[in-house]
Parts: sequence; C-alpha cells; structure tokens
Amino acid sequence: MPSQTGSSANSTTPRRRHSERELTFAEQARREQLINVTIELIAQNGAARTSLQSIAEAASITKAAVLYHYPSKQAVIQAAYEVVRTGLIEHMRQKITAADGPSAAVEAYLTSQLAYLTEHPHHVRVMAESFNDPTSGISEHTDTETRWRPLAELIARAQQAGEYEASANASTHAIIYGGAVDALTAETLSNPDFSLKSGAIGIIEILHAFTKSSN
Repeated sequence: MPSQTGSSANSTTPRRRHSERELTFAEQARREQLINVTIELIAQNGAARTSLQSIAEAASITKAAVLYHYPSKQAVIQAAYEVVRTGLIEHMRQKITAADGPSAAVEAYLTSQLAYLTEHPHHVRVMAESFNDPTSGISEHTDTETRWRPLAELIARAQQAGEYEASANASTHAIIYGGAVDALTAETLSNPDFSLKSGAIGIIEILHAFTKSSN
C-alpha cells in the first residue's frame, strides 16, 4: 500500500504548468473523465495494454485532445495513481482519527485499507500495475520504509498505552501486516472469488493476539 506521507512520482507535467493559470471548469471535468476512464481501462486490460488511443476512444475524444491535458501515457497513469492513492489515504486518515484509542487506531489502519479497496476494486489493479510496471514512472514503492513507518508509529503508541504487546518489535509487525495486506489485495487480481472482507477478518484475528482486547 502507498505511504501516507510520501508522494508518487511528480504527476505535474510541463503541459499542466502551461501559463500557470487555473484550469477552467471544462478542463477540470475533462481531466477527471480521462483519469476515470484510465482507471477503468487499467482494471480491465492492464497498464501495458492501455494506450493513449484507447483512453481517447473511451473518453470519445481524439488522441490529440488527450495530449492537450497529459503529454504522455505515463503522465495519465501517474495522475490516475495519485487520485487512487489520495482517495485511499484520506479514507484511512478519517477512520484512524475516529478510532477509540491507540490499539483501535492500529486496527482501523488495517481494516480501512481493505474496506476501501473492497469498495473500489478497480483501484486495486491501478495500484498493482503502477507498482509492477517499470514504465509507469512511479517510484514510491521502492522506498519501503515510507510505507510501513506510519503503521509502526501507531503500534508504538499502542505499546506506550499498554494496549499492544510490549515485547513486539513495532517495525517488524508493521512490515508483516503490510505484507499481509499486499498479499490479500494481490490475490484478488488472479482470484475473483477471493474476498477481501474475509481477508480483513483474518488479519484482525492475528492483530488481536497482540492487543490488550484479546487478553
């Protein structure tokens, strides 16, 4: 999963900075449409088989019109990934903030990821494709610490509050939980019958073995 503090490769392109003016309502709407169809196409066909021409056809515009907004396929994919990443992070932040206590915040971190991806299955493919496609230009996944550090900090706070096993290594546990979430979401790409909801239950059962509520 993406970090909550890091950023993906800069999705601001020279064309998007043109004249440094604000986008018109029509331009904002068109870019939103292009991002939405890009997410749909990646979910259906994969990033490698999603071309500027297919994006243009799905949006019922010309390829030149796509290039007016985004100068390359890589730029569109980066923009789509940023929308997915931002939506996921905001959903997680709301659930974590609303959690009743440190250990509940750890649980909210894990369950909110899977709940969001369950509700937005196409976003799973976009994230996976962006991570695995070296041509995407997205390098966030190469800095692994930025991905597990926020969860490790939540676990450490739960330990300080006496709500998480004190002898546990927070960083190691965060990496393990993160790997479990990644594995569960990856399973959905090859196994359409797999349920992220049931996967979330399994992770929380493991979590409860280390939290005060399980004692």
